[in-house]
Parts: sequence; structure tokens; C-alpha cells
Amino acid sequence: MKEIITAKLSELEKVENIRIVHAVESGSRAWGFSSPDSDFDVRFIYVRPKKFYLRLEKMKDVIEYQEDETLDINGWDLQKALRLLHGSNPTVFEWNNSPIVYKTTEDWTRIRAEIDDYFSCKAGLHHYLNMADRNYREYLKNEAVKLKKYFYVVRPLLACKWIMVKKCPPPMLFTELADAVLETALKPIIDDLLYLKKKTSEMGEGKRIEALNEYISENIVTIKETVNAMPKERKAGWDRLNELFFSVI
Repeated sequence: MKEIITAKLSELEKVENIRIVHAVESGSRAWGFSSPDSDFDVRFIYVRPKKFYLRLEKMKDVIEYQEDETLDINGWDLQKALRLLHGSNPTVFEWNNSPIVYKTTEDWTRIRAEIDDYFSCKAGLHHYLNMADRNYREYLKNEAVKLKKYFYVVRPLLACKWIMVKKCPPPMLFTELADAVLETALKPIIDDLLYLKKKTSEMGEGKRIEALNEYISENIVTIKETVNAMPKERKAGWDRLNELFFSVI
């Protein structure tokens, strides 16, 4: 699949007249808990010829190239990505930290060296907390629940705990997060769920796991209190990002 994806990206560069500076896996495969039939969520950052950025009219800054049962390929213009980086958008940090890289460049190496300077602990906590809270309320409150949804709640909660402890962007791999910040008592439960997730196309429904729900509920409350008590962080400036953008185009 990596060869197929690499060929698709090369094809995309020709069709769209772009240059891809970084391309990665972003979904469950990068998180380390994909099912056998999980699709490939390919995300990339690209640049166009310099003249494109001098147009007066607003231009599209997203490319959605292929979406089917196997491949989901889309990307952001570098200008969009750097603007979102300035606002500490967590997606940019996730793409930068993906363990599955389909393509990267020296341009991205220069950007990578600056990325963590734009990370906001408060913004990251807000993002992951909202993700965990929303999925918990929507999927895990009934007597019977979709067991795979536990990962879409526990992973962002662990990302929050990582941020609170380490003050930096969390890793993509679920196991790395769990090894670092998951309480020992819960590891057997998570290990069992992880085994099922990796071995079956759909884990199906099961009885709500009370110990895990209690852990989730308590941590959502605790993390909310932490975020609310945090002072507003000062944003990094635009100068370095402008320099990086000019150097790449």
C-alpha cells in the first residue's frame, strides 16, 4: 500500500501542479489501533508555484483527492497549515508526529525545527478534552456501547494527561501515550480492547465497562478544571513563519 500511496501522491502533484512537502498517515493506523479493514487516511501539505499566492481572488487551500473504502487522501496548502500552526492547531502537530511518513522533504525539516515553539498547552488541552467529552456523551453512556469508541475517548484523554505532564505535543501512537500516562490498574482492560480492535473488522457492541467509564468521567472533570484555571498563553509571532513560507515557495 505504501507504494500505491506514493504513486498516488506523485500523480496528484502532476494533476494539481503542486509540490508535496510532507505526507503522512493520520488515522487509526497512525494511532496504532487499526482494524484489519481500516482505510488509509493520507494527509499531506503542499505548495503551489509562487505566482498562485499573488492572486487577488481567494483561492482554494484544500485538496480532496480520493475518498473510497481503501483510501482517503486530502491535504492543506502550506499557507493554510502555517496559519493554523500559528494558532496552535493540534492537527498540524499530529501530522508532524505521525509514525507513518509517506513523503517528506528538506523544506519540512526546516519547518519541523520550529513547530513546537507554536504549541499551546491550553489550546491542545481544549482540543483533546472536547474530543473526549463529545465522544463520551455520544457513544459511551448507554448500557450497551460500541466498544471501539472507547479508543476515541481514552486516546484524547491520555493526550491531555501527556500535555499536562510534559508540556509538549503528544505522540500519535496510542501505546506510547498509554505507557507514559495510563494508570496501571486500567492497562489490562485497555490491552484486551486493543487486542480485539486489531483482530476484528468491527468489535461490535458490548456491555459498558464501568471501571473505564468512571475513569473517563473523573478525568474529564479534572482536566476541565485544569484548563479553566490556566492563564491565557502568549502567541508566538508571525515573523519566523513568514520566513519559512517565503523560503519554501
